[in-house]
Amino acid sequence: MKSAIKLRRDKISVSKLETGARIGTAAYEKKLAVLQRRMQTILQAYLHTGDRAVVVFEGVDAAGKGGTIRRLTTILDPRAYKVWPIGAPNEVERKQHYLTRFWGRLPEPGRLAVFDRSWYGRVLVERVERFATKTEWRRAYAEINEFEHMLINDGIRLVKIFLHVSPDEQLERFKQRVNDPLKRWKLTFEDVRNREKWDLYEIAIDEMIAKTSTVEAPWNVIAANQKKRARIDALSLITDQMAEGVDLNPRPLDPELRAAAEEVLGLSFD
Repeated sequence: MKSAIKLRRDKISVSKLETGARIGTAAYEKKLAVLQRRMQTILQAYLHTGDRAVVVFEGVDAAGKGGTIRRLTTILDPRAYKVWPIGAPNEVERKQHYLTRFWGRLPEPGRLAVFDRSWYGRVLVERVERFATKTEWRRAYAEINEFEHMLINDGIRLVKIFLHVSPDEQLERFKQRVNDPLKRWKLTFEDVRNREKWDLYEIAIDEMIAKTSTVEAPWNVIAANQKKRARIDALSLITDQMAEGVDLNPRPLDPELRAAAEEVLGLSFD
């Protein structure tokens, strides 16, 4: 039987990405406020429609994933979403199929799940650092596509964001983290060591995009050398995809609540 999954055949090489457009502070603050308000409206609509969404963030170290996630969720009701920071699997998880730990983190109806790194670790860090065999990570492309196909068929809206910065920009951000006591926790020995394998990671990223950017679950690759521009680009893509086909108009007041408000609170709706 022919697979229903179709690749986009995107010819993207992250090493050849332009540095990206820039945005001034005033314009950034204005657009950010609009996008955050729209995100709030979308999740309020989800509470009524039962829609659910998964947003996947991947990117090189210090590309701005955490900062973008904070701007995405900062004004949301914490009951409406969950952020999952994904690190190395624990001892129990290493004995299971690598996708197992993600099933329990999927959102309930009306909710959003944000993954700060994800199942793509199998074809990125696990590939480059040889935590997975060549057979395992090569097989993973089809497994991931099928996994995402199942999520979408089950009604989940899936948005995939990849943030990329140049080696020079990453180096500058690493230096800033070392010099800022409040940001040093973000920098690990592995982050620094991984710079020696920059070329290998870019090869893995390009192949990941080519083999897992499908028609129904495409990759959105964002040049992130300027954090402000990257945040606006990411939030614009996320809100557009999460809002597609959803009625964002305010719901009418529940008749029972209206009657109680008139009686108990003395409000009039005439």
